[in-house]
Amino acid sequence: MHELSGPLIALIILYAVSSMLSNRFLTFENQIVILLMFIPIALLALGEAPIIIMGSIDLSPGSIMGLVAVSTAYLIVFNNFSIETAILIGLGIGALAGFINGILVTKGKLPSFVVTLASLMAGRGLVYIITGGYSISGGNLYQLGIFIHRLYGVPLLIWLLLPIIVIYYIFLRYTTLGLYAYAIGGNEDAVRYSGVNADIVKIIMFTVAGFLYGVGGIFVLGQLQSGYANIGYGYELSAIASCVLGGISLAGGVGSPLGPIAGAMILTLIQNILILLGVNPFYQWVVTGMVLVLAGAALTRGVRYVK
Repeated sequence: MHELSGPLIALIILYAVSSMLSNRFLTFENQIVILLMFIPIALLALGEAPIIIMGSIDLSPGSIMGLVAVSTAYLIVFNNFSIETAILIGLGIGALAGFINGILVTKGKLPSFVVTLASLMAGRGLVYIITGGYSISGGNLYQLGIFIHRLYGVPLLIWLLLPIIVIYYIFLRYTTLGLYAYAIGGNEDAVRYSGVNADIVKIIMFTVAGFLYGVGGIFVLGQLQSGYANIGYGYELSAIASCVLGGISLAGGVGSPLGPIAGAMILTLIQNILILLGVNPFYQWVVTGMVLVLAGAALTRGVRYVK
């Protein structure tokens, strides 16, 4: 857990400072708002983390999230698919996108940066093709409002995130595949020489990442009950920054599975307190950008190792 000490200390300090800057920060409703803002970033960061741990990079989280969201909305509104079927197909699209990324990286022998940059562009293009640049709304999308219905005062989305985090932690920390991901990030050649099929591990991790991006897309769709063209736009940077701020090394092989959660919360708290203080949105970008510079500094330290 020592890997989390730095991010947790930063998170506690930020929480304390935010509570002093605004008397609305600690209100129950604002804490719910923070959690709802936090959920999509956290899910993207969770998907991104194993990719970075393996020493690779994924630039497609935001586009895959958007593609899953608008595809699901399209199936529900224009093809009269049931909510359950549309969600399953949407999650399948996310997993398939991740799988294709993994295949191109491993079998195509292409750098993950190039492959996922192409996925970012292609995915966003498909989003605009499906939506025509407009929002998809109406039909039975209102039924997705169940995700924000409250259970014991807390939206269902938040309750659903908790088991996802637990399963993810166990998967990455205690399963053979998770341990192989760390080993690949540490020394991929040694892993291959030991007889492990590193390509299979990478493909699985990219597929899992795509699935988690898809879950993020469904959760956002549940909040908005509308599939608009800019869902997830620019979120790939937030996903990477969350991982780095959470202690995931871009050199690979180092970092707690829960680090991205702490990093995503740090970014969310910064955005929330700036909103509460009434900071001009343009200045919000500047302040947030200054924080992301910290993540960028870590990125440049590890960039020569990115596969």
